[in-house]
Amino acid sequence: MSVIAKEAPLDEKEMVAQAERALADIARVKDGVGRVIFGQESVVERTLVALFAGGHALLVGVPGLAKTKLVETLGTVLGLDSRRIQFTPDLMPSDILGSEVMEQDDAGRRSFRFIPGPIFAQLLMADEINRASPRTQSALLQSMQEYHVTVAGARHDLPAPFHVLATQNPLEQEGTYPLPEAQLDRFLMQIDILYPALDAERRILLETTGVAESRAYPVIDPARLREIQTLIRRMPVPESVVEAILSLVRSARPGQGDAETDKLIAWGPGPRASQALTLCARARALYDGRLAPSVDDVHALAEPVLQHRMALTFAARAEGMTVRDVVARLVKAARG
Repeated sequence: MSVIAKEAPLDEKEMVAQAERALADIARVKDGVGRVIFGQESVVERTLVALFAGGHALLVGVPGLAKTKLVETLGTVLGLDSRRIQFTPDLMPSDILGSEVMEQDDAGRRSFRFIPGPIFAQLLMADEINRASPRTQSALLQSMQEYHVTVAGARHDLPAPFHVLATQNPLEQEGTYPLPEAQLDRFLMQIDILYPALDAERRILLETTGVAESRAYPVIDPARLREIQTLIRRMPVPESVVEAILSLVRSARPGQGDAETDKLIAWGPGPRASQALTLCARARALYDGRLAPSVDDVHALAEPVLQHRMALTFAARAEGMTVRDVVARLVKAARG
């Protein structure tokens, strides 16, 4: 038994035909990204899954791990209108959203005109987002959830598609501000970027320090990206996968009758986590060439989808545990 999205279901032959075309495009996208980004296959996969699922992603890692380069490359390969904002402590909300200016015509009549900010892009790179003050960070909140901004009481719709890929330095570094929980929840996934493997780092040294350097090129366009996103939302989800998502997300909440969970978790993920897992599981299945997600997709995506939607108790932190440790424990329990 499968649960289908509310859109009119596709017949099997049409679904297969659309999936085959999407797979061909996804393969070209992966090849285009791989020309510039070496190694980090898991990071590339999760970031593309977030974009194909229609959401935003938070990339977390120390400086120098090609977070900015990855976002720039994805914008080029996906054919998106990309903008970059370098977040700093003195950045103001109007620097992101835009502002109104007063103009005077030849007759002396005065009026206000809205000048859009850099947020009016299809792919917004919020570089080092946790360098800015909480007030400025929250300026992104409405746009990430509602896809429009309000300036001086007037609504301004954002382009479609609209995605935010934010980079963040580890919170232990000086001059950083933790993102508000409400804003963290708007990110479909938090993707941790680790140091590259030896072979990948060797290739980086050899291919990026010469005269010629590989460059990205457009592979698809925004319209095609939206078609793939729509196809993902129309993919069937087996009942077993729905149950696995509900069981996993609910097991991460305190007050569900599990004493160990109550001891470790102060507050857990809400229904938006279940929505995110469902969309990402579909996108990951198509990314791997399958027409329906599996329980393995749910378990593989548990960490990036859940870790920024949970907080540990003081007792858990005192024992040196991290959110990733707790999520791994929940996944292990779900696998039996």
